[in-house]
Amino acid sequence: MATPITAPMVGKILKVEKKVGDRVEEDEVIIVMEAMKMEIPIVAPVSGVIKEIMVAPGQAVEAEHILAEIE
Repeated sequence: MATPITAPMVGKILKVEKKVGDRVEEDEVIIVMEAMKMEIPIVAPVSGVIKEIMVAPGQAVEAEHILAEIE
């Protein structure tokens, strides 16, 4: 079962640090987003492999938008 990674608030994607198939450890930065003129690192809630990345740099996202999934 995949674990979703969601946006904590409304913002814009600045960088995608990982790609599909990459192994990640818990608390490793996967995506960096901008919200309220601050860079917010989005970290892996669990260790695993990136199953899917659903956003791209420059994309605007709403709060709770699924950004990626870890398997």
